[in-house]
Amino acid sequence: MALKVELKPGEKLLVGNCIITNSDQRTRLFINGNAPILREKDILTAETANTPAKRIYLAVQLMYIEENSERATESYNEMSRDFVAAVPSSLPIIDQINNEILTGSLYKALKASQRLIEYEQDLLKHASARRPGVPTDGESR
Repeated sequence: MALKVELKPGEKLLVGNCIITNSDQRTRLFINGNAPILREKDILTAETANTPAKRIYLAVQLMYIEENSERATESYNEMSRDFVAAVPSSLPIIDQINNEILTGSLYKALKASQRLIEYEQDLLKHASARRPGVPTDGESR
């Protein structure tokens, strides 16, 4: 069964090692085969991976895109251990990412890594709301 992908005008799609850029019209693609596929909005670069959770996502993304990603795997292992040490409550998400990687479900590992990014953002938002002198939503100084 083919994967159906609808692209907005100008949207980019990674298929394998190729970037496909859509023209000025909405397009529907049907993709058969076994290649890594990522939408532009799901792709992180070294420059945009500016938090620990985003760097973990980037490592998983590299494992997904590259066939032999020993370096990305080593990097992921180190960063995930550090993340759990700093944020022990993240262990269930990290465990899910680890399980998906171990079973070879790297796309699902990417999705779990997105949840880690959301979790990190929630923690940062709550931490800044508790800091004295920092206005919370709806408050002004």
